[in-house]
Formats: sequence, structure tokens, C-alpha cells
Amino acid sequence: MTRKLFVTTALPYANANFHIGHIMEYTQADVWVRFQRMMGQEVHFVCADDAHGAPIMIAAEKAGKTPQQFVADIASGRKPYLDGFHISFDNWHSTDGAENHELSKDVYRALRRQELIDVKAIEQFFDPEKSMFLPDRFIKGECPKCGAKDQYGDSCEVCGAVYAPTEVKNPYSVLTGATPILKSSEHYFFKLSDPRCIAFLEEWTQSPGRLQPEVFNKIKEWFTKDEEGKGGLGDWDISRDAPYFGIEIPDAPGKYFYVWLDAPIGYLASLKNYFGKIGRDFDAFLADPEVEQVHFIGKDITYFHTLFWPAMLHFSGRKTPDHVFVHGFMTVNNGEKMSKSRGTGLDPMKYLGLGLNAEWLRYYIAAKLNAKVEDIDFNPEDFVARINSDLVGKYINIASRAAGFLSKRFDNHLSGDLGVEGRSLLDALRAQAEVIAELYEEREFGKALRETMLLADKVNEYVDQNKPWELAKKEGMDAVLHDVCSVCIEAFRLLTIYLKPVLPALAAKVEHFLRVAPLQFADAARAMGPHQIGAYEHLMQRVDAKMVEALFEAPPAPKVVPGGEDLAPEIKIDDFSKVDLRIAKIVKAEHVEGSDKLLRLTLDAGEGRLRNVFSGIKSAYQPEQLEGKLTVMVANLAPRKMKFGISEGMVLAASHADEKANPGIFVLEPFPGAQPGMRVR
Repeated sequence: MTRKLFVTTALPYANANFHIGHIMEYTQADVWVRFQRMMGQEVHFVCADDAHGAPIMIAAEKAGKTPQQFVADIASGRKPYLDGFHISFDNWHSTDGAENHELSKDVYRALRRQELIDVKAIEQFFDPEKSMFLPDRFIKGECPKCGAKDQYGDSCEVCGAVYAPTEVKNPYSVLTGATPILKSSEHYFFKLSDPRCIAFLEEWTQSPGRLQPEVFNKIKEWFTKDEEGKGGLGDWDISRDAPYFGIEIPDAPGKYFYVWLDAPIGYLASLKNYFGKIGRDFDAFLADPEVEQVHFIGKDITYFHTLFWPAMLHFSGRKTPDHVFVHGFMTVNNGEKMSKSRGTGLDPMKYLGLGLNAEWLRYYIAAKLNAKVEDIDFNPEDFVARINSDLVGKYINIASRAAGFLSKRFDNHLSGDLGVEGRSLLDALRAQAEVIAELYEEREFGKALRETMLLADKVNEYVDQNKPWELAKKEGMDAVLHDVCSVCIEAFRLLTIYLKPVLPALAAKVEHFLRVAPLQFADAARAMGPHQIGAYEHLMQRVDAKMVEALFEAPPAPKVVPGGEDLAPEIKIDDFSKVDLRIAKIVKAEHVEGSDKLLRLTLDAGEGRLRNVFSGIKSAYQPEQLEGKLTVMVANLAPRKMKFGISEGMVLAASHADEKANPGIFVLEPFPGAQPGMRVR
């Protein structure tokens, strides 16, 4: 029976580009999905940007953008990563999409009908200058345990202590530097401590195959209370106060869903968005008891996905996950934490930009992955050795050693009689199809690849024993040579089937070379038979160790200006000439309602029209100080849509690197005689 699979990865937060941890997770899920598709299963593989929350709102404000535009700009950069590493999502959506707004409110209303929503007054830190409640990570101060300075409001990076923000000593707002004040506010809570939730989750987590053993053991700790009755499952704060970028809670003006409530609902929203595109019934699909819901996640978000998420789904009358597959992190050089500044970061786009083959990394990651919650390590020397030995030396080598003889001597036709020894070898390869398929199913990718490479060893032993290069020199041995080379090509096809979930682009090249339809796992049971293949072209090159060294080269140290800010990286004159700097007259300057940083400037740059520019200089100037002055603007900057309107350029100003210690913004003003429209060269 065909399985129906709804598969997701964790939603990336839309405040930055993908890092190598994302690529590792997507590769793990993608390999499993591609295997399922090769088995003939129906798979819907979706993801989305996690678009809400205070960090997004604040980052957008700093960038001078609306949160929607900020998220859209991040989302526009996703495709090169996904295409570059052959990640086969069916749909990519956003948690700010209409479907997620609708579904999140539906889930909340259902939980409220179940009397699982509670309202409590809580005290939390409030920034009096920013006029907003502060998330934990926007509070810093001294650790209440060890006294370390500049620690975040939820945990200490020095001693590892975890604490409430209100316990921090000498706290200050990361946003403004102001001392936060305690302020009471009504918050909405999901009653995870309700006996109904506890009973359901105890049963749900024990379902065989749903969770890995080590994940289940960790969850049991979260259920346990100590002798004083502390611990156990607590109610979950699901609301945040305005200002906040998110989904407003129904019937609660100024209250928004905490990002972690609507983020996982984004899985459903992305599927609904996708089904809307292809004309499928979303509700009917999820109501089908045969549908399996599968999540691939990192170990740092286990709590949300194995407690809050299934409880939210169950008590809102929805299907709960069938499997939550948890993986570890990715490290480099024997467990060292990745750091760009130390040259130990593995940047995915730098990897592709240096010309490194994406499938080298897919193979290396898959070769390290198993079904356990274990970190995997990227070791450059091991990477080079494994790719060159396994993929090129063992696997690709089989085709390259046989294809030349078939082309020169037999017009690329395969033999119909493979001989006793050849048939025995191929039978041995086919016999492992079920074993390898089971390993893929269980996410034991490393074992699946090891089994496949053991089979490649057998094929290479066959080649070395029969020595086609010697057969080609002997009189009357053409038939034997034909059979040996045909056995090699058929073996190469079988190995390609076993490697295709990991190496989809390479498999497509092999399918073209062999002139066969896209390979499925069932094809392993059938021989290709007499057949004319195509001309062989080189399929994969070896890894150059110097390319991998370049991947880990630290960026050049910036030049330091004594007593000032470090210089930016060196540029060429061509780079500078791309920036069109013009003299502009400030015709009008005015305050921007709702902004404590911006002034609206009307500029005359000698174009026969006026430009509208928003500039973050309100703290330094009153509008009347600027009107009639000349300044310098970037004239060829792409217009930006901001919350308050379109900004059509940028006014240049100077400031100290540490603006808190040395406040002051100084708008550039040219010498007398400069005229609007003159270019600054």
C-alpha cells in the first residue's frame, strides 16, 4: 500500500541567511524524502520562514524596513541555498501568510473551548525609553549566580546558570541601554499542566517508533516533580504585548501570539498553501488516518515539538505527529564550535562559490548521520579522503574503467550474456537492496552508504580479477571483454540506485548516460538487459584539498585606525565608482509621526524633481537646522519601502563606532560653491 507522508523540517528564523546547521537538517530530511519517493510513496515535503517575533521587528526597524519587507528580503535569498544543495521542498511559505493567521486563530479558539487557556497577570521588564516589554534576550546584566557581566536575561554563558530575567543584577535594555522597570501585564497561558494534557502526553510520547529512545528518556525528566513538588509540566505563556510583529489574539486587542505558538502551525499553513496551488483538499488529507506526519528537528527545540505542539494539535481536534526525528548539531575539527571570525565556520554559500560540488557535502553529511541524537563533525582531511576514496575511487571508477571499451569496441551496446561470475556478482548486489532500503527508512544513512561502498569494493575486485585492459589486447577475447564491461555497467546502475537519495544530480547524469528512465528502488530487482547506452562523460572530479583549505580561511583582519573604528575591507576603484554620490539641497525637513529616530527630508538633487528620503538623524537635529542646507546623498540607492513611505536615497553622516559612549551624528555639508546635482568623485 502506498504511504501518504507529510514531512517538514524546522522553520528557520527569518532574521538571517541559512547556516550549515540548516543545510545539514535539510539534507537529512531530503535524503529520507527522496528515498520514500523512490519507493513509490506519496510525499509532501514543505517548510516556511518563521517570520514573527520581537527580534524580527527590532531588526527590521534598524534596517529601516517594515517587518514584512525585512522578512521578504531574507526569504528572497533562500532559493540559491536550496537549489544549490538539491533540497527538494514542494513548497516554501511564511508564517506571516494568510493561512497561518487563520489556522493559528482556529487552534487558539479550539483550545479556549476546551478551557485550556488561562489569563494571568505577570510582572516583566519594560523598557521605558522604547515603551515595550523586553524579551529575555534583549535584557543583559550581571549573572545572579557567578556575577559575570553582560549576560543575557535567561542564561549565563560563563557558568551555564539558567534564571528568570527578573533575577539579573543591574539589568539594562540591549535596545536603549536604559534600566528596565518591572511592569504588570495580563498574559495568556496554555494550560499544559492540566491533567488532561499530562495524561495525553504520557501516552503519546510512549507510542512505539514515535520518538527516539534518548528523546523519550529526556522527556520523562520533564514530567517529573521533585520532593518539594517543583518541576513537571508548567503552563506555557503564549502571548506577548504590543508592539510586537505577529498574529493578534482574537478578542484581545494589543495582545499577540508568542512566536512559538504560531511557528509550528506554519507547517500546516505551508501544506495548506501548497494544496491550494495544486488543487488538493487540505482538510480531507489531514483527516485521513493513513497520513503520516513527520518532523525533522534539531535537539535544541525538542521541548516545543514533543510537548506543546502535540498537545496543541490534539486538544484543537487535529492530527498529531507520527514521528519527531531529532538530530544533533554540526561541529568542525573534532567538536570545535564553528566561528567565522576564527576561520572555523563552514559557510554554505562560500562553499558553493568556491566551486565545491554540493553533492560532496551531501555525501559527507549523510555518511556521518544515523538515527541517534548525535552531533556530527566536519573534518577537512576526512572530507577530502572520503570523497576521493569512496565516490571517485570506488564508485565513479567502475563506469570510467568499462565505458571506454564499450564505446570503442561494441558501439556502446551491452552484452546479453553476462557470464556465471558476472551474474553471481550482480545477484549479490541485488540481494542487498532490501537491507539498504531498510537502513534508509530508519535514517541510518551512514550504514546505508557503508553497505553500498562494500558492494562497490566487490565490483572493483571483479574488475581487477578480470582485467579488461588485458582482455582488450588478447586475440579472441572480445566476447569475454564485452561481458565483463557490461557487468560493470549493470553493477554501476545498481550502485546508483542505492546512492540516488544522497546524490540526485549525479544520478540524473547517470540516467542520461545509461539512457534509462529515472531510477526507482524497485529497478534493483530487474536487469537492464541488452541495451545501447550513451557516450560516457566524466561524472565527478576529485576534491582538491586547496579548495577545502580556502573554505576555512579566516577573513583578512581589518586595518585599524588608532583611536577610531576599524576600516572596512579594501575595495577597488571600480567598486567605489558604482556609488553615485550627489550634492543635494534639503528643501524641507520634518518629524515623522510614530518614529523616535527618523526625519523626513525633501531633497533637490538637480534632477528637475524632488526626492523623499528618511534619515535616522532625529536625535541630532531639529528640522529647522537642516532646511536650506546642502549635503551629500547616495543617489543610485534602490528605493526602499518603509513603514512611513518610500525612501529614495541616503544622506551621508558621520558618527563614532561606539555611539553610546560617544553620542553624536554629523551630517556631511560641502564647501560653499557646490550646487545640487554635482557628482562627488
